Amino acid sequence: MTTQRTLSILKPDVTRRNLTGKINSLIEDTGLKIVAQKRLKLSLSQAQAFYSVHKKRSFFNDLINFMISGPIIVQVLEGENAVATYRDKMGATDPKKAAPYTIRAQFAESIEANSVHGSDSLKNASVEIRFFFSEIEINA
Repeated sequence: MTTQRTLSILKPDVTRRNLTGKINSLIEDTGLKIVAQKRLKLSLSQAQAFYSVHKKRSFFNDLINFMISGPIIVQVLEGENAVATYRDKMGATDPKKAAPYTIRAQFAESIEANSVHGSDSLKNASVEIRFFFSEIEINA
């Protein structure tokens, strides 16, 4: 086992419904520690830059429009195997296919408004964390 960091985003459907505390409790119940957190509203260019990996996909514009539709919470999570632990807790992208204990099964409104984002690898976690946070903002 190794201590890792991963990025978490609580999406606009979460902030609109005031579910931040409930989801943070579920995250902390996995043993992960929230070592940085801030609320912000992405600009169009910021959302496009963050999700540029999906630029050629058919859902790109819908994703961008959703992500700029309201405030988000960005977080750095730290703990044993943080990437895999958080991805397991998030659940399948389609909440209808997500296991019952997962965040998406409990809170996602749809496959598009699926409540959370998490890094899919250690490499991407590092890139995504640096997109939103400077090292001085991360307090382990």
